[in-house]
Order: sequence, then C-alpha cells, then structure tokens
Amino acid sequence: MASLSARVGSIEDNRLGGWYAYRASKAAHNMLMRTAAVELRRLNKTLAVVCLHPGTTDTGLSRPFQARVPEGKLFTPAFVAERLLAVLGERPLGGAASFYDWAGEPVAW
Repeated sequence: MASLSARVGSIEDNRLGGWYAYRASKAAHNMLMRTAAVELRRLNKTLAVVCLHPGTTDTGLSRPFQARVPEGKLFTPAFVAERLLAVLGERPLGGAASFYDWAGEPVAW
C-alpha cells in the first residue's frame, strides 16, 4: 500500500520551519500510515505500507514556489510517477511502515 506524503512532514528533517498547516497535515498523514501498518500487519504479514515523497513536481500546487527550486530538482509528473513506481518495486513485502523519496532514499519520520 503506497501513499503520497512529503518530506516536510518529517519531524526529524524539519530544519527550515514554516508551512505550519502543511507540515502538520503531512506529519499526521505519516502517523496515520505508520499506525495503519501496525494494524494491517495483524491481518496480512506480507503487506508493505510505504509513504512516498515525490520531490517538487511541476504542478499548480508547487507553481508559486518553483522559483526557489534548485536546478534539476523540479520534476515532471511523468518522471515522478516512473520513479515512485520504481521505488515501490524495490521495497520488500511486510515489515514496518517505511518512508522513501523519489530517488529511493529513506526519509526520517
């Protein structure tokens, strides 16, 4: 089971502050997914629950902030979809919930 999250929902990775409501909603989302993984594992030991950070994707949501995105870090939706599917394909079945970015790197909860 995969769900889109965002690195800004990482409590450990918060070095910039700001974005209170968005950070809080993503942190709540991450907790929901991590808790669901505990419950769902009781029913299906092979189920994997993965939160995915897509990176900055060229959409209407990111448009107001794109001027501050470093060169090469603004991704097309097609690229993001391809990368997230690849990351999911690399995850093992079962275990605790996990959180990965578009490049397959773990993200701190």
